[in-house]
Amino acid sequence: MTGPLDGVKIVDLTHALAGPYCTMLLADLGADVLKVEPPSGDLSRLAGPYPDDDSTHAFGGYFQSVNRGKRSVVLDLKTPEGAATLRTLAADADILVENFTPGVMERLGLSYESLTADNPRLVYAALRGFGDPRSGESPYQSWPAFDIVIQAMAGVMGITGTEDGSPIKVGPGVADIFPGTMLALGITSALYEARGSGKGQFVDVAMYDAVMSLCERIVYQHSYTGIAPKPEGNKHPLLSPFDIVPATDGWIAIAAPNDNRWRRLCALIDRPDLADDPAFATNDKRVSRRGVVHEALSTWTRDRTKEDILAHLGGHVPVGAVRDAAEIMADPHVKARAMTVALEHPGSTQTFDVAGQPLKFSRTPAIPTRRAPLLDEHGPQVRSDRTQ
Repeated sequence: MTGPLDGVKIVDLTHALAGPYCTMLLADLGADVLKVEPPSGDLSRLAGPYPDDDSTHAFGGYFQSVNRGKRSVVLDLKTPEGAATLRTLAADADILVENFTPGVMERLGLSYESLTADNPRLVYAALRGFGDPRSGESPYQSWPAFDIVIQAMAGVMGITGTEDGSPIKVGPGVADIFPGTMLALGITSALYEARGSGKGQFVDVAMYDAVMSLCERIVYQHSYTGIAPKPEGNKHPLLSPFDIVPATDGWIAIAAPNDNRWRRLCALIDRPDLADDPAFATNDKRVSRRGVVHEALSTWTRDRTKEDILAHLGGHVPVGAVRDAAEIMADPHVKARAMTVALEHPGSTQTFDVAGQPLKFSRTPAIPTRRAPLLDEHGPQVRSDRTQ
């Protein structure tokens, strides 16, 4: 069985995290993704971690996670030969994806307009920090961008942090991962349209734009209230209870802002007085008394283990333990949903897990099974195909 994008050909010029994550999603979905790398390879090949018995260091866990299932060919696009080969590949592709800074492809003679003149059905996708001028010229257009910069500029760090206002970066690279996911949606939408019209188009996602859309709450809050939201720790400005509370062996998340859930929670923690008190009867009233709500929950949880709390509240109100990676990997849910995938690692006798594919299909499953490629591993085949 094959994924829903079986037969789709993608030329992947991306590097680092955001772009490769996008094309990894498409590879998981069954597309043939040809990763075009410079002679030195994608710099992320140099990032670890590496297995203890890895004799080659062809790539580490970072590269494996977001480049699995792809093929690799080395092309020096600064040479006439490399550019000509890329042009040939694009002429036969459904999609081309790149995340260079604006103007790079134009200087190489490989602009969107040039490539689509050869292949009108090509979907050309670009992922940049502040977008492409074709879609709207940003004052930051030429600025380089990384995850932490976009988290700061587009709103994540403005509402993430301690209640005294100190900003904290979100742990996952959301300013890479979310724009990459958005671009994958844009690509598949454009591909669907092209199957009917016969014409491709330019698809552009700015990391800034995607992360601003991820922070959509701050936009309507500011528009409706005139107030710019600030960091509030683990509390929620609009919902209560929506908290992280202590256990004897860690921390627990409890969210029961719905009035019926709130009353059920009060019964479970033996606080009928709160359930019957009109001052806590609605979510809005509980938000205005969040400190009291938090203390009531903490008083009940702080003398109990995470396991005891989950056994008591689980299935009745939304509740979950704050977990580390080891705990997550041992969770039976993760196994049942195939949310880790073991891949071989060149130079090592072992297999190693990467995060699985959350998209589940009943008839055309998206199951990553192939490791990331060695540098130019498929180059001989690609070059042979081109000369035939």
